[in-house]
Amino acid sequence: MKKQFVDVIKAGDFVDDVFVLSEKTLLQKKDGNNFLNVSLSDKSGSIQGVLWDNVDQITSRASVGDFVYIKGSVSEYRGASQLVIKDMSKCPIESIDPSDFLPATSRDTDKMFERILQIADSVKTWYLKKLLEEFLKDEEFVCKFKTAPAAKKMHHAYIGGLLEHSLSMALLTDKIAGHYSGIDRDLLLVGIILHDIGKIREFDYTTRIDYSDEGRLLGHIVIGIQMIDEKLVKIENFPEEQAVLLKHLIASHHGTREFGSPEPPKTIEAVLLNYIDEIDSKIKGIKDFIAAENPNETWTSYHKLLGRYFYMGKNESM
Repeated sequence: MKKQFVDVIKAGDFVDDVFVLSEKTLLQKKDGNNFLNVSLSDKSGSIQGVLWDNVDQITSRASVGDFVYIKGSVSEYRGASQLVIKDMSKCPIESIDPSDFLPATSRDTDKMFERILQIADSVKTWYLKKLLEEFLKDEEFVCKFKTAPAAKKMHHAYIGGLLEHSLSMALLTDKIAGHYSGIDRDLLLVGIILHDIGKIREFDYTTRIDYSDEGRLLGHIVIGIQMIDEKLVKIENFPEEQAVLLKHLIASHHGTREFGSPEPPKTIEAVLLNYIDEIDSKIKGIKDFIAAENPNETWTSYHKLLGRYFYMGKNESM
């Protein structure tokens, strides 16, 4: 049973436990000898590690994605904990409890999915409702939809994250879309629920959260549109224009080509979806970032992706 988790490991500790080898990079010192930089992870987070001795021999023992048994000591390097590895060997997967290594939503996935079903039932347009049913009654899809993460790092980056993110967006939809007239609420809602379905195949989340080969080659937008096309052929008389508008919601939900959308949003529904996605992903990512900071500080550390510090307020007990 695993006893040492990343989130409690600190400088001065001796580590003797199992982790996932998330990254592995072979580099050279100034004298020409090799050294190894690694990232080791479990469900609580990740820690950087370095191997200085017996590098060539030890490096060949394990590949990225393997469970590895690590012995080493923890020091501080550039303000962060670094594990100086003395030995590393591959562990058989049969001896591992996967729940020790993959972070998961704290919410009940069955209850979240039931809420999605209730929202889907409110769709009145018959062909859009039928399309949702094709997905939400597909047992293989539902299993993956309830399990997949929504991202690798930035937001909802844990098992069940995709479902949590999709539900949160669906709940936001009525609050926002109902404020404006002329919105095709059914089309927007279906687009919201299905916008990230390609992530069930974009990510590999068996031993760690990373991109699958298909995910790296195609991305979840292309995969998601393919998945919708596979279901559309089962629905007779699905209006062609509505099918195009729905797929445009998927294609444009990242907002710009710079962020991965082949086209920017060109309908009101697509613009709303993009902003609802932006709201939910950004707020969740920022809240998780703040939650991991020292509560006794007034400001967070620097958020590299968003390029700023966040104000947490003054601790009145200080």
